[in-house]
Amino acid sequence: MLKWIVLALVLVPLVVLALAVRPVLARLPHLRRAVGRLQRRADEAAALSAAAESLQQRAESLQSRLETTEQRLTLIRASRGG
Repeated sequence: MLKWIVLALVLVPLVVLALAVRPVLARLPHLRRAVGRLQRRADEAAALSAAAESLQQRAESLQSRLETTEQRLTLIRASRGG
């Protein structure tokens, strides 16, 4: 009789554990696919961030060139009008 009680005390928690783990194991393939999609999106975001940084630098360069051109234009207008 004691043998059955000990066996039940060992097997019941194992069965409960197996029943609790089963849904998690069933979702693992879905979770792996989701992780893959998230990783791809993170890679795309990093690439877009690098492109945005490059565009920002180009915009700053063009802004500098525009300011220089405006200064030259002002000097040319002043020399023609003066």
